[in-house]
Amino acid sequence: MELTTVWFCLIAVLWIGYFCLEGFDFGVGMLLPVLGRNDTERRVLINTIGPVWDGNEVWVLVAGGATFAAFPEWYATLFSGFYLPLLLILVALIARGLAFEYRAKRDDARWRARWDVAIIVGSVVPALLWGVAFANILRGVPIDADMEYVGGFFNLLSPYALLGGVTTLLLFLTHGALFVALKTDGDIRHRARDLALKVGLAAAIAAVAFLVWTQVQTGDALSLVLFVLAAVSLLFGLGAARRAREGWAFTGNFVAIALAVAGMFAALFPDVMPSSLDPAWSLTTSNASATDYTLTVMTWVAVLFTPIVLVYQGWTYWVFRRRLSTHHIPQPAAPPQPVS
Repeated sequence: MELTTVWFCLIAVLWIGYFCLEGFDFGVGMLLPVLGRNDTERRVLINTIGPVWDGNEVWVLVAGGATFAAFPEWYATLFSGFYLPLLLILVALIARGLAFEYRAKRDDARWRARWDVAIIVGSVVPALLWGVAFANILRGVPIDADMEYVGGFFNLLSPYALLGGVTTLLLFLTHGALFVALKTDGDIRHRARDLALKVGLAAAIAAVAFLVWTQVQTGDALSLVLFVLAAVSLLFGLGAARRAREGWAFTGNFVAIALAVAGMFAALFPDVMPSSLDPAWSLTTSNASATDYTLTVMTWVAVLFTPIVLVYQGWTYWVFRRRLSTHHIPQPAAPPQPVS
C-alpha cells in the first residue's frame, strides 16, 4: 500500500475519533438548557465531560496537522475555500473552552448564565458546520486547474450540505443524550434516555437520507456496506436505549458515527477534494500529497507516539468512569450570620 493511501486512512481514523468523542461533548453542551433544569443539574452535565473534553479536541488538532504535513495542497485549498465556516468553528470552540474554564470562577447567577450561552452556541455551531463542510467535500466544490477554490461562501450552502449539517447536529445531540444517560444517575439519567429516543428517531431519518444521497452521488461498494452497517448500528443503539441499556446504546451510536464517517472517506477516495468544475482538476491522494520522505518520517512518528496517546486517553476515561448525580455537587456555603 502506498504511503499516500496510508495517510489518507490515518486522517480518516483521526476524524472518526474526533466525531465519536467530541460528538458527545457537543451533544452535552447543546443539551445544557434542556436537561439542566437548575444550576446544580447543569453542573452535573458539565462535570460528565469536564475531565475529557479538552483531550477529545486534540483529535481535530492532530487531523489538521496531519493534513497539513501529508497533503499540503488539500490543506491549502480547504482552508482558503472554507475560511469563513472554519473560522466560525474555531471561534465557537475557543468560546466554549473559555466557558468551561471560567463558568465557576464567580458565584454569580448572571455570570454563569452568560458562560452557559457560550457553551451552548460553542457546541451548536461546530456540530452544524462540520457536517456542512464534510458534505461539501463529498459533493465537490469549485476548484480550478491551479488547485484553488474559486467559489464563494454561498456555494457551500446547497441543500445536500445543509442536510449534512442537520445530520451531524442531530447525531451529536443523540450521542450527548446517551452519554449523559450513561454517566449520570437519578432523574437526569431517565430524562436523558427518553430524550435520546426522541432525538435519535429524527437523527436516524436524517442520517439515512444523507447517506443514501451520498451513496447515489459518489458512493462505491465499500461505502455502501459501511453505510448500511452504520444504519443498523444506529437502530441497535436506539433499541438498547429503549431497553434502558445505556452502555450498549452509547456503543451503538458510537459505532454508527464511526462507520458513517468511514463510509464518507471510502466514498471520497482517491479524491481528497473533488472539483465540481472538472473532475480532472480534483485534488487526489497523489497530486495533493507531500514527498515520500515526509510521509515516511510522519509514519514513524505516528507509530511511536499514537499508542502512548491512546493509552493515556483510555486511562483518563477509566479513572473518571463512575456515574454522577446531583448529590455529588457540593451546595454553596451559607453566608455567615452576623454576631449579635
